[in-house]
Amino acid sequence: MKILSVNCGSSSLKFQAYEMPEEKVLIQGLFERIGIDGSCYTITINGEKTTKEVDLPDHQVAVDYLTKELLENKVVSSLDEIEGVGHRVVAGGDQFDRTTVINDEVLQAIDALSKLAPLHNPAAVIGIKAFQKAIPNAIATAVFDTAFHQTMPKENYLYPVPMNWYTEYAVRRYGAHGTSHQYISERVNEILGRKDTKVITCHVGNGGSISAVLNGKCINTSMGFTPNAGIMMGSRSGDIDVTLATYMMEQTGMSPKEIDHALNKESGLLAVSGISSDARDIEAGINEGNENCKLAQKMYVNRIRDYIAKYYVELGGCDAIVFTAGLGENSILTRKQIMNALAPLGVVLDEKANEIRGVEALVSAKDSSIPCYVIPTDEEVMIARDTYALAK
Repeated sequence: MKILSVNCGSSSLKFQAYEMPEEKVLIQGLFERIGIDGSCYTITINGEKTTKEVDLPDHQVAVDYLTKELLENKVVSSLDEIEGVGHRVVAGGDQFDRTTVINDEVLQAIDALSKLAPLHNPAAVIGIKAFQKAIPNAIATAVFDTAFHQTMPKENYLYPVPMNWYTEYAVRRYGAHGTSHQYISERVNEILGRKDTKVITCHVGNGGSISAVLNGKCINTSMGFTPNAGIMMGSRSGDIDVTLATYMMEQTGMSPKEIDHALNKESGLLAVSGISSDARDIEAGINEGNENCKLAQKMYVNRIRDYIAKYYVELGGCDAIVFTAGLGENSILTRKQIMNALAPLGVVLDEKANEIRGVEALVSAKDSSIPCYVIPTDEEVMIARDTYALAK
C-alpha cells in the first residue's frame, strides 16, 4: 500500500511517499517559499536530488507539481494507487488524543483550533483541502503533535490560574513535537528490550522540548499552552516571568502582538548571542571567542539540564536519556555540555562515541548510571504507520 506523509507549513510543503508496511521510501521532497518570490522544490529519489525553480503561488499548485512528479517518476501509474495521505497537524487541543480520519467535522475542528497554533493549523487545513482535491479517493488522516502528550495527568497539564480559563478558554499545557517524542521513546524501548521504562526524550532543535515518558506514555513535557514554553530556543524565550509581558507593554507601549513577536521571534539564542538563532553560528562564535555566544550556549545548556533533572526526579529515576532533532542529532558540543552538566546524576560521557552526527548511537560511557543515546527522529514514518493502520 502506498502512503503519503505530508507536513504543510505556511510557505512550505514537505512530503515523503512510502510503500507500506515495508516502510520503503519511494520519493521525498520539499516545496519552499510557497506564495513568495523565489519559490522552488526539491525531489529526492534513490538518493538523487533534483531542485527545480517554479512559480508556487499557493499550496494547490505545489500539490499539483507533487502529483505530477509521482506520475512522471513512475512512483505510481495512477494516483488511485495512493490509498492514504497522512497530515501533520500541530494543535489537536484536548479533542484529539490519537491519529484521526479526516471528515468535514474533523477539518472544522482543526480549523477552529488554529487559535492554539495560528502559524501551523491554517497551513495544515490548506494542505488537507489541496490533497483532497488532487487525490480524492485516498483516506486522509490527521496526526497531531499534541496527541502523545494527552496522557499527562491533570496535575501536570493544568495551570494554577482561574479555573474558568481552562473550562471556558481551553488554557492548559498541550506540548508539541509529540510525534517525534513518541518515535524516539518507542525506539529506545526497542533498544532496551523492554516497555516498563523511565525515559527522558530531548527533541533539541531550533525549537525544542523535553518529555518525561513512563512505560511508553508521556507524563510531562516542557512546552505548554504554546510552543514558546519550556527551554530556551533559537528565537523563543522559553519559560519567563509572565509579568515581563505586561511590564514591557506598560513601559514601551508595545501591543500584545508585538510582545508575542518579540518572545517568539526575537528572543532565545538570537537575543543573547546578538548574532543568530542558528546553533551552528553560535558554535562558530564560541570558537572565535565571542563572549555573548558563550553566554547563550551556557544558558541554553542549563535550561535543558534543569528539565532533565526535574523529570529524573518526577520519574523516580531514568533508564535512558535520548537526544534527537537538529542539535540533538548533530551538535557534538551541545550533547557534551548537557551530559557533563548531568554528572551529579551519574551521567558519564564517552567522548569518542559522541563524535557522531545524524546516526543512532550510544554516547554515554560504560560506567554511566544512565545510558544516553542519539536517535534520529522520523516523524514522517510515524505519520505513515498511523495512516496505514487506518487505511487498512
